[in-house]
Amino acid sequence: MACSDTTYSTSDFSRRSGDIIAEALRRPVTITRRSKPRLVILSIEDYEHMCRQADNRLAGTLETVPDRLLDEVESAIEAYADDVEAPAREFRGHSDSQRHSLKGLDRVR
Repeated sequence: MACSDTTYSTSDFSRRSGDIIAEALRRPVTITRRSKPRLVILSIEDYEHMCRQADNRLAGTLETVPDRLLDEVESAIEAYADDVEAPAREFRGHSDSQRHSLKGLDRVR
């Protein structure tokens, strides 16, 4: 289903509602008010297709997340933190002159 290319004003709809509804059975029709899109009229088939295509993911809270998934997320965060902290610990163990040369190596990589 494509976006509506057919547009009518609310005044047009008041005067020609039968024709516009007939057209909406073939393709979506946009109704404007003061030149701004306000409504879309579409067939039930197009509407049902749109509903089937809709994103049906749900939002939740930490309290509703399954424990198994929460454990996986926690493990991933810890692994990431370990990867980030390891170079910092290694860097702190060097002398000032070694740190200066190691900083240059970061730019080469």
